Amino acid sequence: MTADPALLPEAYSSTTLSIGDFTTEAGIDIPGAQLRLFAFYDPADAPADHTGSDSPLSPADVVDRPVILIEHALTGDGNAVDWWPGIIGPGLALDTTRYLVLCANCLGGCQGSTGPSSEHPDGGRWGSRFPALSIRDLVVAEKQLLVDVLGIERLRAVIGASMGGARVLEWSLMYPGMVEAALPVAVSARASAWQIGMQSAQIRFITTDPDWQGGDYHGTGRIPARGLGQARRIAHLTYRGELEFDERFGTDPQEGENPYGPYWSPDQRFSVESYLDRQAEKLVGRFDAGSYVILTDALNRHDVGRGRGGMNRALGSSEVPTMVAGVDTDILYPYHQQEHLSRNLGDFIGLSKITSPTGHDGFLTETRQMSLILEKFLTKAELLARR
Repeated sequence: MTADPALLPEAYSSTTLSIGDFTTEAGIDIPGAQLRLFAFYDPADAPADHTGSDSPLSPADVVDRPVILIEHALTGDGNAVDWWPGIIGPGLALDTTRYLVLCANCLGGCQGSTGPSSEHPDGGRWGSRFPALSIRDLVVAEKQLLVDVLGIERLRAVIGASMGGARVLEWSLMYPGMVEAALPVAVSARASAWQIGMQSAQIRFITTDPDWQGGDYHGTGRIPARGLGQARRIAHLTYRGELEFDERFGTDPQEGENPYGPYWSPDQRFSVESYLDRQAEKLVGRFDAGSYVILTDALNRHDVGRGRGGMNRALGSSEVPTMVAGVDTDILYPYHQQEHLSRNLGDFIGLSKITSPTGHDGFLTETRQMSLILEKFLTKAELLARR
């Protein structure tokens, strides 16, 4: 329940809210931090194809509904209906006629929440002055938003995949009294050495770009687009599956180009190279390189066992009913990491496998399978809430 529904966004829209001064786990202050919050809800009798744009409900009408908090992935944002189509809405797995569904842009991001590209209180942009963040910092910021600002003291469920899944795990360990059930998807209890190595290489591409300028490129007219683009190319290979890529592209040349010529040329590409170039261009057009560095570093720092007696001890101490899901072809967070969670969580309620050729992104592409998992999870969560 929200103490002040006037602060909630209108249905299917967003608002930016101040969470006050924020201090990172490492002791660095971020004065006047803000988070951008999206809210999704519909009338109880909304038709299944309702978009929410003409909802007659006001925020005050939904403050007594169970709240579901969605945690977005690394380069995602709070507009979850955009990146998770077919999942959120009337009659869908996350039924907006029954629940108040919330999703906030995380601290450190660039989609309306305070991050490196935001204005600094002392002038200019935060840039290199923005502190490093941990996954726990991101969760504490959300807790300040939900509890201190909105007055929400109970969450029916916290759901998220990838970096969102890491935040789900921390929510369940940091604030178990608030969370009735948790669903981390395609994530591990800590970053593996392979993940840190892969993610650190992406950071290095960005920070060695001459246009990085020590992180203070904002307002200079130059951005580290080449570095961010290369980071995205590498990351995207870990997000998708080898089987999918080979079926889609094989060794086909890009139309009108010839990578089999007598000399190598960057203008003569294989089809898969063109695809990765397009993914890089899209991310450069919508995401800040400084945020990419900060949030990727936060993923490198992810370890539920840090300061809690080790990974398995921390998982075993969990008091929140937790279902786990993963993708069978995921190379970024291999399925054995979700199996590890299932064996060690203190209140484990189920493990589901998404079968998909698309790899890590299977939680985005396999809508039917993901919907079934969510429906099963929320049915269990509701039964547990009645105990």
